[in-house]
Amino acid sequence: MHDMPLISTVDDSLSIWLLTTGWEFEAVAELVEAFSRQLVTEGIPVIRLRLTLRTLHPQLVGVTYTWESGKEGIDRFEAPHSILATDDYRNSPYAAIFEGAGGMRRRLDVPDANLEFPVLRDLHASGATDYVAMPITFRDGRINAMTIATDRPGGFTPHELERVYDALPALGKVTELHAVRRTARDLLETYLGKHTGDRVLRGLVKRGDGEEIYAVIWFCDLRDSVALADSMRRADFIALLNDYFDCMAGSVLSHGGEVLRFIGDAVLAIFPIDATLAAPLAQADNCPEHRRACTAAVAAARDGMQRLEALNGERAGHGEPPLRAGIAMHLGEVTYGNIGVPERLEFSVIGAAANEAARLQSLCKDLDQPVLASRELPRVLPGIWTPLGRHALRGLGEPREIFALTASSSPGSNQAGMPA
Repeated sequence: MHDMPLISTVDDSLSIWLLTTGWEFEAVAELVEAFSRQLVTEGIPVIRLRLTLRTLHPQLVGVTYTWESGKEGIDRFEAPHSILATDDYRNSPYAAIFEGAGGMRRRLDVPDANLEFPVLRDLHASGATDYVAMPITFRDGRINAMTIATDRPGGFTPHELERVYDALPALGKVTELHAVRRTARDLLETYLGKHTGDRVLRGLVKRGDGEEIYAVIWFCDLRDSVALADSMRRADFIALLNDYFDCMAGSVLSHGGEVLRFIGDAVLAIFPIDATLAAPLAQADNCPEHRRACTAAVAAARDGMQRLEALNGERAGHGEPPLRAGIAMHLGEVTYGNIGVPERLEFSVIGAAANEAARLQSLCKDLDQPVLASRELPRVLPGIWTPLGRHALRGLGEPREIFALTASSSPGSNQAGMPA
């Protein structure tokens, strides 16, 4: 293993292509495919090109894009952080490159070829004759990698490798632009949510920016959390909260909802309704878009409670008490946008409908019901509710009609035949 030589060449057509054409592509996959084909067009006989970009992401350590001659499109692989502990990673050129060992070249068509990595053995078996791995370093010091392979007898020529090596700075600049945008999107989606992050990227960044939307407001709270917190070590209580959030927030995300906030041990989420497809709220009972959002919210509630039941089974096996939660759902109009001070904003939902969902949730404990809804959801999805009469909601004037979600008649479905 050795560093690639720092050799200059006057043939900079690849760099020119990257800086004039390559930066126009909207996605890394498109860039990788076009750059690979450009190498072949300019006489560099690449049969496989693989670009691996390391990411700043809570779940992924990197993303790999692979182009192969004769195949349409790009294979994309998202590598979780756990891959760093696997033999597949440790026994790959990436482990050394990412630790700063520099580039490497392995001729595969020579006697006693050095095939110390599984990828080299695979390429050799497929007829490849040469393999080259090159680091690409971003301005923040993050090391990425590009590998190329050929099946031409004799492998790559020195001049061909010089041309590719000289193009790496330009390729690094173009891919770093994509990586920065990807990192921004990933972090916004992680900390704000997919729909909210997209709105911020589209320019809704000032205090007061927002829009009026219909949505199912979905509010969940963990019961008896104060007693739990007082009886546990802080680290154990945080682990418990994360298990609980996996159940509740995880179910929201699985069914297409948006988690807006974690408020202590509570989850505020919405199931937005597309204004371009939806009827006015007064006609929600005949609107497929309202029905879609309500169906997803109910499915998330059922799913969340089923996940919590499974978690409680595990807790019982360890002699731990069960967790209980209450979920409230309300369909209404809210303002979806930025609030706060100019230096510290939060994207959330504001309005009477959001307040009603929060007040409704507090009734779950009083009425000893795990899932409650206002009358708007039974209007859209009849047949799966048990009326509980009218009840006062703190600070909201007239008592409201309250409904409990009827238990599923069988796992995975409810009485209306909708997925749980």
